[in-house]
Amino acid sequence: MSDPADSKTGLAAVAEAATQAPGRGLPPVHLWNPAHCGDIDIVIRGDGVWLHENSPIGRPELVRLFSTVLRKDPDGYCLVTPVEKLSIRVEDLPFRAVALTADEDALRFTTDVGDTVEAGPDHPLRVDTDPVTGEPAPALHVRADLWARVARPVFYELVERAEVEGGRLVVRSRGCSFALGPVGAGVA
Repeated sequence: MSDPADSKTGLAAVAEAATQAPGRGLPPVHLWNPAHCGDIDIVIRGDGVWLHENSPIGRPELVRLFSTVLRKDPDGYCLVTPVEKLSIRVEDLPFRAVALTADEDALRFTTDVGDTVEAGPDHPLRVDTDPVTGEPAPALHVRADLWARVARPVFYELVERAEVEGGRLVVRSRGCSFALGPVGAGVA
């Protein structure tokens, strides 16, 4: 007879899958094609706070673990393990770029879940316009189809580093140029 603790499902299975092979990088979620098992009551709010059953997940380590098994599929965001796929809700983008360091070649961002991402050809920086406020809504590609919303103070740091080029504010990283927006259009 098998032990019920051996057959974990839902949140427990996701946490266990995320802890497999620590120190070896991110799990290969792009290779996993489990059956969709339904929804799990996890929401990533627009401010980056992860909620489970309407309560903030208070352990940053657990949020980090869940972030490593997050994937965006055509039907939406989900947490995946080799045997389960559970849909979650994301109000804006799943991550926040909360810190910036720079040298002459690269802009390095740190996300709220501990990822470090260098803007460049594989990790573009884009600035959309928020349809409600009309304000700049900067985003950084993190991995696969997952993006981080650039926090306002970090965006201001980018604006301070920007150069004017053709009437636009531009920053450079890893040989790429990224437009922040037109000069005088709410970004300067």
